Order: sequence, then C-alpha cells, then structure tokens
Amino acid sequence: MPADLVPITRALLSVSDKTGLLDLARALAERGVELVSTGGTAQAIRQAGLPVRDVAELTGFPEMLDGRVKTLHPVVHGGLLAVRDAESHQAALAAHGIGPIDLLVVNLYPFEATVASGAPVADCIENIDIGGPAMLRSAAKNHAFVAVVTDVEDYAALTDELARNDGATSLAFRRRLAFTAFGRTAAYDAAVSTWMAGAYEEPTPRRRAFAGTLAQTLRYGENPHQGAAFYRDGSDRPGVATARQLQGKELSYNNINDTDAAYELVAEFDPATGPACAIIKHANPCGVATGPSLLDAYRAAFDCDRTSAFGGIVALNRTLDEETAKAIAEIFTEVVIAPDATEAAAAVFAAKKNLRLLVAGGLPDPARKPLTFRQVSGGFLVQDGDAGRVAIEDLKVVTKRQPTARELADLAFAWRVAKHVKSNAIVYAKDGATVGVGAGQMSRVDSTTIGALKAERMAAELGLGDSPAKGAVAASDAFFPFADGIEVLAGNGVTAVIQPGGSMRDAEVIAAADAAGLAMVLTGMRHFRH
Repeated sequence: MPADLVPITRALLSVSDKTGLLDLARALAERGVELVSTGGTAQAIRQAGLPVRDVAELTGFPEMLDGRVKTLHPVVHGGLLAVRDAESHQAALAAHGIGPIDLLVVNLYPFEATVASGAPVADCIENIDIGGPAMLRSAAKNHAFVAVVTDVEDYAALTDELARNDGATSLAFRRRLAFTAFGRTAAYDAAVSTWMAGAYEEPTPRRRAFAGTLAQTLRYGENPHQGAAFYRDGSDRPGVATARQLQGKELSYNNINDTDAAYELVAEFDPATGPACAIIKHANPCGVATGPSLLDAYRAAFDCDRTSAFGGIVALNRTLDEETAKAIAEIFTEVVIAPDATEAAAAVFAAKKNLRLLVAGGLPDPARKPLTFRQVSGGFLVQDGDAGRVAIEDLKVVTKRQPTARELADLAFAWRVAKHVKSNAIVYAKDGATVGVGAGQMSRVDSTTIGALKAERMAAELGLGDSPAKGAVAASDAFFPFADGIEVLAGNGVTAVIQPGGSMRDAEVIAAADAAGLAMVLTGMRHFRH
C-alpha cells in the first residue's frame, strides 16, 4: 500500500547536465540526506565540499568499460525497486546488505544534441545512455515509494516539496514525476530509433515513434471546445517552434499552424536572390511575392487578396525593417515572422499589443524537409517532407510556343507557391507575385475559376482596367485530367502554364494549349498537399 509521505533519507544523483546540481545537492545535504553519485557528478559534488559516496562503494564494483557499466547492479536497482511494505522485499534487502534509495536524480547522455551536432555514427552510439534510462524506469515504476527527477526544471519543485513536507515527498508529487520520467525515456528511445533508422538507411522501420517536449498549453485547439498543447521535437530547424516571440499575446493553435505554413513557404525564396513575402490565411497563401525591397514584396503580396490578408500571417525571408513594419501595421495582422527585426521595426509593432512578432534567427532549408506524420483511425501515416524542386533547365516544353524568359521566371515562381497550396491548387502569377489563388477544391476547374475570380475582385478594388490574370502564368499542383482547365485558363488571359503532366489525356491538354496559343511546360513532379 503506497504511503502518502515518504521521507528522503538517501538520494542517488547521476547527471550529464550539471545545471543546478550543486544547489540541489546542497539543499539535500542540509536536510541530512545521504548523497550517492557516479563519476563526474560525484566529483563535482565533492569539489563543492559536500559529502558524497561513490556508487562503486555501494556495489563493490568499480566503474568499468569506459563508464559503460557503473549503475547496472542489484544494489542500485534493488534499492530503487524494493516495495517498502512488502516483507519479502525487505528481507531480501537485509540479506544482501542493500539500502533503499528514496530519490533518484538522473538526466541522460546528450544523445539528441550529439546527433544535432552532426557527430559521426560512433560518437552518436557512445552517447546512447543505458544505465540512466534503466534507473529512471526502475524508480518511476516504484513511484509509490521513490521520487524520480529527470528534468532540471523540476529541481525547484522538488526542494519546495521537501520544504512543505519536512523532508518528505507526497504520493501525488511522485506520480507526476514518474510519468515525466517515463515520457523522457520514451522520447529518448524514439530519438535513438529514429536516428538509427536514418543512419542505417531503413526508410520504413517496423516500429516508428515520435516524441516532443511541452512548449506550452494552448487556450484551445482549432475550436474552443477542443483542448490542445504545443510540443517541440528538439530539432534546430528555424521556424515557429524555435523562434523568439518579441511581443504580442500568446500564440493559438491556429496561429502556430498557419505561421509554420507561412514560414516554410517564404523559405522557398533564397534571401540572397531578393526579398520575399508570404501571407497565409487558414494554412493557404492568399498572397506571395518577391520584389526589389521587402516593402515592395509585402505590398505585392497584399494586393493579391486584400480581403483574405486581413487577420492573416505574414512571413518574410529577410530582416523586418521599419518601413515594411509600418505597412503591415496598417491592417489587422495576427502574426509576423522573419529571420530578424530591426529595433525600429519592433518599435512600430509595440503599439499593436495583440500582434505577435516572431524572429526565427534563420530560414528553414527547403531542400531538407523533416518527416511528416498524420493520425488516422487506428494508426498514422508517415512520409518524407516535400523537398521536391525543379530547376528551370529541367522543365520540358511540350507546346509549339516556347515560353519567354519572363514567363519562365514567373512559372518557376508560381510552381514554388503551388507546392504550399492545398490541393486542388491553381496559382496565377505575374512579375514575381501571385495575382490569384484557387485552393482546396474538389475540382481543378473550380480552383481555376476561383483564382480568376479573386484576380478580378482585386482588379476592381485596385482600380485596374483589366484583371491581373490577363498576361499572367498559371501553375497547377497536379496534372490536368481534361482540357477544360486549360480552356478556362486561356479564357482568363493566361499565357503560359506549368504542370506535372502524366495524364492519360496529356495529348488533348497540350492540343488545347496549342489551340489557345499558350506555352506549357511539364515538371514531371506533382505537389499534392492534403
């Protein structure tokens, strides 16, 4: 029967991350707790002038095999696993001279950091902790009597708990620590198995695990009746999970999802080749543009669909400057994310207390996309991230008319945007900016029509004589199954089209393009996004 309050009389400390170690050890020692430790942890405690016993003294065996074996011993695990109110367990401890361990403080070898540093395989393997996870699992299993701490963030909570309970821990506190410990070992094993599958080139391992660390509890999910939380996976990919929030209220579930979509899209455009801006609404781009300046790029993106841009997410591929910040601040914007922001730009937003400003410190590499996964009933789907790109020189011209240099540049631009639009996707573009986007329709013709209607609406709002779709190019994320989509594009004034090809009716589609005088290029690659 688990006791509520269990006094801490002996603690085993073995940590890779020494942050806060000495303060914790000192607090325990002041309460008369016997400290037991290993290797570098024991050395650090001893150098601080605190009494500590080596694990080797308890086990009667020295650390061996370059430290690979030190805590894998019955004296350690018996002290952690013994049920305190089981007579047979107590008799076994007494018979073998094993003392109980009331508190375990362990954090693990820095495997994830070693992998992230690009270390060779041998170094990564050497940083796979064995004894640490084994002890954590033993202590967590026996949380009815043993407290287990694996996160530095819990050191303060532990000392507060001991202060409240005169040197003891409560059952509720030990339970919380236990599931935190099991979560850590699960995440650790997930990191090891995922890395190993990649290192040894196994694309579909028999078992697949994903793990994360809680970043924040969210007010709600997609809708107010849904609970939600945000977890970080520990990778260093620049983006919403790693960015610093300089101002604004807490990000919501939808903010995080849309900001990620916006930043991954704008990263398609290398800042070395020029400024770019993407505006996202409900995970779809409502405007994307490049330009001679960041301000020009923002204005061109905004002019694609001013109505949808209201309350949207703005992503930039260069440092946010004051003039661009002033333009963005003219309408209600939920989030702005950029690699960095000038002090003057941040000052502009300071008056907009609800606007969130994030700086990511860099752009994600569009050529290296992490695995994506999606839950379905009874399982989940896993795939490589869509890092597919097509160079202009790889495009195949299939029509009688060759595209002009300007058309080729706009086709390449539109193709990069289409990759980030929900299927079925049609993107109208001109002069390095979207002028109409049709997204997420069951029919490709409907997406084609919607994109043109948006272009016409903006023509009226901007006082243009003609729809900007006239003279534009268009990109389709997948092939045209029939010629009708091409006919609609031609009717809306499009002059060139980029699409994957591969339809059984490619010949009919190409013939329709020729009949309309369009140039058409094929990529041989599609970009479905569901």
